[in-house]
Amino acid sequence: MSEAKKESLFSKKNRKLITEPLNTINPVTIQVLGICSALAVTVQMDNALIMSIAVTAVTVLGNVVISLMRNIIPSRIRIIVELVVVAFLVICVDQILKAYVYDVSKSLSVFVGLIITNCIIMGRLEAFALGNKPWESALDGLGNGLGYGLVLIVVAFFKELFGSGSLSIPGLGKLELLPDAFFELGYMNNGLMLLPPSSLFIVAIYIWVQKSRNPQLIGE
Repeated sequence: MSEAKKESLFSKKNRKLITEPLNTINPVTIQVLGICSALAVTVQMDNALIMSIAVTAVTVLGNVVISLMRNIIPSRIRIIVELVVVAFLVICVDQILKAYVYDVSKSLSVFVGLIITNCIIMGRLEAFALGNKPWESALDGLGNGLGYGLVLIVVAFFKELFGSGSLSIPGLGKLELLPDAFFELGYMNNGLMLLPPSSLFIVAIYIWVQKSRNPQLIGE
């Protein structure tokens, strides 16, 4: 591949498709999309990691497929076509999870199936994939998937760490991170952190930190 071609594929504009959703246009904290799963599947790190990977995969592949079909999809049935594409991808992801990480798949329960209705995915298909080429659409899907996953992982990290003193990592099991000295001094795990309401507090703090570091976001 020529240097000019590489520069075109990874131009500043294209790089922003990946970097901006991680911060200034994060789909969860700025656009307030996909917030339900961000609150519901973040009790353990392994659930958050797998959900993040699943949503990212569906968003990237869905964007590419719809982008490839954008010139042949009749406008009046585009939503139906998008739902069919997303549903097919979600079924594939669900079967893969059941085959390779069954315990996590069982913990995620219905939330894997509900990826079909995730506002982030449908939003990117409508707002970006229908009007852009496959490569740019893939980068947009990757950026928004990573932005979504970043919030889930941060929330799950603090919830599980302070709720149970450990982190659940796929393939490694539970890692006990808090030393016994903490508990000998009187520290106790905070059961509230393992409940959905604590996610609201952590997301709120995340948004506060994010907007403090990016003054241009204040008021949005």
